[in-house]
Amino acid sequence: MTIRVLLADDQHLVRAGFRSLLRRGRDIDVVGEASTGDEAVRAARTLRPDVILMDIRMPGLDGITATKQILAFATCRIIILTTFETDEYVFSALAAGASGFLTKEIEPDGLRAAVRVVAAGDALLSPSVTRRVVGQFAQRPVPAAARPGGDRLAVLTDREREVVGLVATGLSNDEIAARLVISPLTAKTHVTRAIAKLGVRDRVQLVIVAYEDGLI
Repeated sequence: MTIRVLLADDQHLVRAGFRSLLRRGRDIDVVGEASTGDEAVRAARTLRPDVILMDIRMPGLDGITATKQILAFATCRIIILTTFETDEYVFSALAAGASGFLTKEIEPDGLRAAVRVVAAGDALLSPSVTRRVVGQFAQRPVPAAARPGGDRLAVLTDREREVVGLVATGLSNDEIAARLVISPLTAKTHVTRAIAKLGVRDRVQLVIVAYEDGLI
């Protein structure tokens, strides 16, 4: 299956470079480009890409706002690509529903691999990014779990809660399996069930729920 990709970046040379790198993958097809956030929203509506590589700083709508608007009507996956690796941008991108966050210094093979990962329905969340998300929540004076509405994690089994807690620390399925002495397939099954029960998109959103509800 060919992965349809939309490039959204205000710099023509950056888009040209990404397009050249991605087209070396036989299973990846760059179906469109956008130089502003507004163009990205319109292109996502008409082209229906599988994955969008989204810059943050663009004229008009920024990448975070464009991400929110696109995910309100589309089921595509969005990877935030930026040169600015700061807490503010990382958290905003993930909270907006992005499935991954990468800096523009990523290697060509890594870029193509990232597109394939999110297209397959997984999240691209490295431990370094997870730590930034942790830092954002650690600075909050009152945990979100203290708000009225109950514990969303109550629908999970004890084992699923344990697995979600490990996901929230940035562990992969293989690392979770080693920690709990279970098979990687079992670890993946627990993650998948937790995602379904909580009604979230992917592992990224699992991390956010875990910290909002005070699991960690």
